[in-house]
Parts: sequence; C-alpha cells; structure tokens
Amino acid sequence: MTEIIGVRFKSGGKQYYFDPQGVRVEPGQGVIIETARGVEYGHCVQGNTMVPDESVVPPLRPMLRLATPEDEKTVERNREKEAKAFRICQEKIAQHGLEMKLVEVEYNFEGNKILFFFTAEGRVDFRALVKDLAGVFHTRIELRQIGVRDEAKMLGGLGICGRPFCCSGFLDEFQPVSIKMAKTQNLSLNPTKISGTCGRLMCCLKYEQEAYEDAVKRMPKQESFVETPDGVGTVCQVNLLKEQVKVRLDDAPESPKCYHNCEICVVRNGKGKRPEDYVPPPPEELARRRYVPPREEGVWETPSPARSALSEALERVFQAAEESAQPTREKKSAPQERGSRSRGGSRRRKGSGEGGKPQPQEAATEKKKEQAPKGEGRPGRSGKGRGEKPQPAPQDQAPREPGQGGEKKAASNRSRNRRRRRPDHGGQQPKPPAAE
Repeated sequence: MTEIIGVRFKSGGKQYYFDPQGVRVEPGQGVIIETARGVEYGHCVQGNTMVPDESVVPPLRPMLRLATPEDEKTVERNREKEAKAFRICQEKIAQHGLEMKLVEVEYNFEGNKILFFFTAEGRVDFRALVKDLAGVFHTRIELRQIGVRDEAKMLGGLGICGRPFCCSGFLDEFQPVSIKMAKTQNLSLNPTKISGTCGRLMCCLKYEQEAYEDAVKRMPKQESFVETPDGVGTVCQVNLLKEQVKVRLDDAPESPKCYHNCEICVVRNGKGKRPEDYVPPPPEELARRRYVPPREEGVWETPSPARSALSEALERVFQAAEESAQPTREKKSAPQERGSRSRGGSRRRKGSGEGGKPQPQEAATEKKKEQAPKGEGRPGRSGKGRGEKPQPAPQDQAPREPGQGGEKKAASNRSRNRRRRRPDHGGQQPKPPAAE
C-alpha cells in the first residue's frame, strides 16, 4: 500500500497525486510540490489516502513542504504580475497585428517562467512577439495555443442550464462527444440547442449515453410490426425515457394508441414486409398482454399502526367536541323558550294584585281602563278593518245622538272597501282615511 495526497494547482483543474513523505495534510491546506515544470504551489483536495501499489503510476513525485505565510504572499505577488503581463502582451499583439486571442497568463511559483495561453483559428508566427516579451520581462517566455474548450474551462461561466460549466467545475478531462449521441437521445439536431458556450457539442451529452443505448436495445425500432392488446399494428413513435411506443393499429389507423414496452410483442423489428404466413392471434389472447400497473398500497386502504392510532385519536377528539357542543345548542334554544315564558309571565304579573296574587282577568282589564287617561288610545288592529280606535267624546261636549257615530263608521268602512276593490293601474294604492 502506498500513501498519496490529491493536489490541484488551479480551481477546477485536474487532480494530481503526490507522495506526502509521511506528513499529515488536511484538505484545503496549501502545499509546495515538485513537478515536471519546477516547484509549484497547490491546494490539497484529498488528504492522506492508502491505495494499492498497482494503481500508482510511477514516478510518484514528492511533496516538499506545507505552504507557509511567506509562500502565500509570493503567490499574491505573482497574481499581480500576471495582470500586468496580460496588458503588456495584448499591446504587443496589437502592434504586431497577429490574429490571436490572449486567454490567460500564468507565472510559476519561483517567478522565472511566464506562460501565455492564446487561441487562434490557424497557425500563428509569434517569434517576433516572443522576442519583444523577453526584452520586457527578462525571463523565460512560453506561448501555448489552446482550443475553445480549454478557453471555456479557464474563463468559466454559466451554461444554458443555469449552472457553472462542467469543465471548470468537476471535469478533469474532456470526453469525446459526437452528433450520434444527440440522435440516440432523440434531441433536436439544431446546433444552437445542443452546443455549449464554447461552440462545441455539450459535454453533458455523454452523461446519459449509456442509459439511452441500453434502452434502445430493449425497445423496438420505428416502423416495427408488433402485437398489442387491441390488435396488430405498426410502431410510429418510440419514447425511450417512458419506455412507451405509439402504435398505429390496422383496425384504426387514424388514432394511434400508446402502449408500454411489456404489452407488445415484436413480430418484425424495423422496416420490411410482413411475414406471409403470419396469422394474428385471437383477441382473447392479445387482451392478456395488457399491462396492469401495480396498485400502490394507499395510506387509508391499509393504514399503518401509527396512522390507525392517529385516526382513533382524531375520532375521540371529534366525538368529545360534538358532545361539548350539544349542551351549548340546548342553552341557545332555552333562552327563546324562557323569553316567551317571561313575556307571558310579565303579563300575568302586570295583571296581578298586591302581594303577587293573580286577579280575575275581567278585574284586571277594568283596572287598566280606569288607569288609562280618557281621550287616549293606542292604534291597533280591529277585526273589521285597519285604523285607529275612535276616541270617546269629552265630558264637556254634548252627548251624541244615538246612532250618529255608528252611521259614520259604517259609511267610512264601505268607502274603504270600495277603494280596495278598485283595480290597480300601476299607481300607488290610496291610503285609508283616518277615522273621524
């Protein structure tokens, strides 16, 4: 077994493995590593790990030491030099009129070498540019041409999915992607929809390719002749994700139907002629192929012990609430009865004499008449018609002749009845005249 640590030199870059030399390194710590390009500064992303000797690719370079605060300051100074070198190099490229795009500048840890990364459509003669840069920085200069994918990995950004680029996030190496993958996954062949920001096919097409290839082996092809629970027909559409096919039946070709992959039986896979001696099975046998999805056990159909206990507790709560609400309803109905009784009782108390003993009804009415002042009366309803009760004549006036008041009352009642019998022509009915 060999002890190793994982180190990255750039954010999102490839992970390299080194020998920690028995030093305990935690993820996130800075380390000084000896590489093929010299001494470099990196971040530990994987702590001390024991791996089999067969999995180690020699030579396994050693870790020199853990990074110190001075090493951190050196890295910060190199970052400032990189920004200055980037501006100077762009000015030199414009002076020489070279068709190249500068992407990034990188100083090594010791500061004795500068790398300039650029992109270009073809080959570029940059020998004169290297001489000018060497005269400005007085150190070793290296210009390296990269592709558009490497440019996207260095610059970073957001893809059409809204997430950071896979290449700048976690992809260590680029995987080959072809247009055949888009065809297998039934994607649109429009380049703008299946291409990334770099202009190449999206790297995520590779992620699900194996799953699609496995589904293609199990699903029938287009124009296949199949047997379904409703009869025989031809496959007109295949859905690999849902494992469903749309079949145009011979009996009803105008309305295709969808079937699960397990419901069909492929007689001829792909285009071609139907077998001459083929005889379709009887409908009873085809109907047995119908797929019945497994019924999920519902919570209420087969309640669990916790659910049944909860339901019983809820029933007890509801029952207690209903029992407590029943006396409240009785109390609400009781005041109405007591009110009616109190109203009747008040009348009886009003008609009772001293000491609370009830008196005869005739005596009570006579007493009310005596207490009521003469010449006053409450308007009320009589059995014959509406109006005010006739007031008795004052004692100072002369007594009426017999029959005089009754004739006037009868005449007013007859006139009122005649007005009531008149048909309504849309106007307001006349109000009954006040009693004289």
